[in-house]
Amino acid sequence: MNAIQKILMHLEVEGYCLIEDVIPAGQVEAVRQGVADCLQAHFDQSQQRADAVRAQGHRLGGAGVQSLPGIINHTQVFAPYLIDTRITGAVEALFGPHYRISNNSAMANHPGNDRGYWHADWPFNQTNAAHIRAPYADAVMKLSSLWMLSEFSPHTGGTLVVPGSHRAGSNPSGGVDLDREGPHPAELQIAGRPGSVLLFDSRLWHCVARNHSQAPRVAMNIGYVPWWLNLEPTRQGSPQYQAMVVEPGGKPNQTPLIPEAVYAQLPEGLQPLLRHWVS
Repeated sequence: MNAIQKILMHLEVEGYCLIEDVIPAGQVEAVRQGVADCLQAHFDQSQQRADAVRAQGHRLGGAGVQSLPGIINHTQVFAPYLIDTRITGAVEALFGPHYRISNNSAMANHPGNDRGYWHADWPFNQTNAAHIRAPYADAVMKLSSLWMLSEFSPHTGGTLVVPGSHRAGSNPSGGVDLDREGPHPAELQIAGRPGSVLLFDSRLWHCVARNHSQAPRVAMNIGYVPWWLNLEPTRQGSPQYQAMVVEPGGKPNQTPLIPEAVYAQLPEGLQPLLRHWVS
């Protein structure tokens, strides 16, 4: 069984797979610092955006968790690694050759952050205005990936997951009768060294864990989708975004457009996965 077959097996059974050394050990600190600098520079902006969403009555992750959508517009230091052949091989095996990147964001769990709520990623998060209604078809429609730029461990707040939950028809963000804020009897905390990537079926139940360390736990979230998954409800300014998010006053899930100058600097093999976001 080769590396890609092993990844596919874990995705099918557990709903996730840890892929190590996607960012080489000698490069990961430079990537982490580049992303962390962007997060720090946009800290106030991130807080204002989160406060605006909460003011509308929408549920976000707990205090102390920062997100910066469109991280590739701020730094491209990680760009060559997004097309690691283990990741793209697994994505192509599931979706065929015409797959795309749906989202790219950086995140920091700051020391002492709140524990989050159990959910699945867009388009399965029922708190987002635009989402697939449960019950879901038992099919892989999107792969999420958490890029570990800091160590993931119980001490630093490695993400909590419920193995096998990707085969459920819904998730605790809506329609499941359980405490979405509390511990789950089958929860498992992900651990991995910097440079590793947690690739998972976007239906997988997961939540933010508390960071007990004295430094931010820095990561990125990159989504990979088939050509047929509609991304227009995440494109600010599109007619579907206006109709599905803005007009009903729903919780947004936005991916910023990529300026042509940034796109031109991306690796040639990465450009086809992102050209649909070029402004």
